[in-house]
Parts: sequence; C-alpha cells; structure tokens
Amino acid sequence: QVQLVESGGGLVQAGGSLRLSCAASGRTFSSYAMGWFRQAPGKDREFVAEISRSGFGRTYADSVKGRFTISRDNAKNTVGLQMNSLKPEDTAVYYCAARLGSGPYSNWGQGTQVTVSS
Repeated sequence: QVQLVESGGGLVQAGGSLRLSCAASGRTFSSYAMGWFRQAPGKDREFVAEISRSGFGRTYADSVKGRFTISRDNAKNTVGLQMNSLKPEDTAVYYCAARLGSGPYSNWGQGTQVTVSS
C-alpha cells in the first residue's frame, strides 16, 4: 500500500498555469505506475495522464495532450502534473492514483481542487 497526498491546486485564469504535486509514502514507490485523474461537478471521474514506473512511458488524455506534462521523481517519492494553457473546462478535483503492474488503480489521494476562471 502507498498513501498519496496531493497539493498545488487553486484558482487560475484561463490561459494560466498550475503545477500539481503528489507525495507518496512507503518504500516501494518505484513499483507503482502513477496517474492523475479528475472529476468535474456532475461528471464521472476521468483519466488525465499516466506515467510508468521508470518514468519513460507517459500517456495522456486527448483533452490535455500538448498542454499537461506528467513527471515523477522516484528518489523523492513524488509525481507532478504541470498544467499549461488552462481552460475553464479543466476545472475539477484532481486526484493522484497508483497501481501495481497492469492492475487497477487501487490507491488514491484525497484530491485537490483546480478552478479555471474565464
């Protein structure tokens, strides 16, 4: 098991940037693929981005491709999400998540609110 704590959310104007960070506890952080998800009011939670255990593999939702960048630091047990060119439709609670191998995401943070004003 790994415990996850997100930070870095806030209010930003459209076109602005924010960087989210997720701190993980435990000594096996590098064993987990890490992902970011988001949930807007009245909508289902959706995938945003994923990074492989090594950090070399990255996958993005089409809606954020070219604007968001996921990264990780296995020495510091952290994963980040750099969000540029933010749009009002990016407004959501953003969650950090972890999974072992190709299994389901089974470890989740508490979420951090991102609000983009037009």
